[in-house]
Amino acid sequence: MTAPAQPTAPIHGAALLDEVEAFHRRFNIFPREAAYVAVVLWDAHAHLMDCFDSTARLAFLSPEPGSGKSRALEIVETLVPRALTTVNSSANALFRLVEAPEGRPTILFDEIDTVFGPKAGDNEPVRGFLNSGYRRSGKMHRCVGDGANQTVQPFSSFCAVAMAGLGSLPDTILTRSVIIRMRKRAPNESVESYRQRLNEHEGFALRDRLAEWADCVRDSVKDAWPEMPDGINDRPADVWEPLLAVADAAGGHWPERGRAACVELVNAAHDNDEASLGVRLLTDLRDAVFCGAERLPTAVILERLLAMDDAPWADLDDKPLNSRGLAKFLGQYVTPGNKPIKPRGIRISAGTPKGYYAEDLADAWTRYCPPPPPRSATSATAATPQVRGGESVADSATAIRHTPPETATPLFSVAG
Repeated sequence: MTAPAQPTAPIHGAALLDEVEAFHRRFNIFPREAAYVAVVLWDAHAHLMDCFDSTARLAFLSPEPGSGKSRALEIVETLVPRALTTVNSSANALFRLVEAPEGRPTILFDEIDTVFGPKAGDNEPVRGFLNSGYRRSGKMHRCVGDGANQTVQPFSSFCAVAMAGLGSLPDTILTRSVIIRMRKRAPNESVESYRQRLNEHEGFALRDRLAEWADCVRDSVKDAWPEMPDGINDRPADVWEPLLAVADAAGGHWPERGRAACVELVNAAHDNDEASLGVRLLTDLRDAVFCGAERLPTAVILERLLAMDDAPWADLDDKPLNSRGLAKFLGQYVTPGNKPIKPRGIRISAGTPKGYYAEDLADAWTRYCPPPPPRSATSATAATPQVRGGESVADSATAIRHTPPETATPLFSVAG
């Protein structure tokens, strides 16, 4: 008579995620602590894909080779279910892999810059796959059949995807991604050498335990609606919701660490977001150019923008921002009257130069810009001079530069 099987001890989620983090730390140097948290939560969420309406893309990016991107992807490969590493697959191959009878894969795209880099060809279908597949409802439609006997069939593109590559990615993919900006190791940073034959079985053992733990928490995660940190909404909330659901299911310090990592990495993505040049321009106009002025000529605006040492305006595609570029940027946004922002004439004693009015920019400032920094008592004296009625630009500049702070006319009380 055989002895009854002993029940296995329940897996402690927080302790298991701690072990996964320790495994990454042996072989990966990430640029910030929040990155370890995000990657571990992403590894675990790949085992619970059937519970979520969305999935974050994980993007390891760097400006130079040898920054640990491929190694990070290699470690992730040992920890996720049905890992499938590719370098350059077609969209048709990818969605057929998602629909394969073995089950939904976790796709790991190495050298993603060969797909979307400056020397890559037309890869809009792959971009479409990556964009649509971050939502459960994502589908791609293809004709199936022989000759004239064809029907249109929808294929699911919903699956977990991690990527590694040089440079950046299309904006539409970045907004669906947790972005880890890798860098070369410093001389004082060291990691354990990863040897596939020696170490991958350790990752596989953690993967199997993650799968077992996922089966234990699947029902609770499926019904979870994790509380998002303040300010995390819209697309970032879609990206981070499954990761925070995993953190809550694990318990321990992971809910707190997960939310802190969420805020840090979302803010870091905004800081590095090349697509936000328009928002950067609006913010610079509000905080460093207008500074309370009601209207400014284009020449004054450009002079102030080009003088900003930490801004990109002096070198956009190897040339400084000009009046046409300024008009093109601002024309994407609208006035409070829902009309495109355009330069208008400004009446001064020397003529009527073209320029911009704060009232036209006010709606865009409110909708797109972060809260303004606190203004010091003397900040008005450092502001770019505005045009006042009956004064030339030069006269205004001289008047404000030489007016003591305690007697200066506030910039908001401007004569019409």
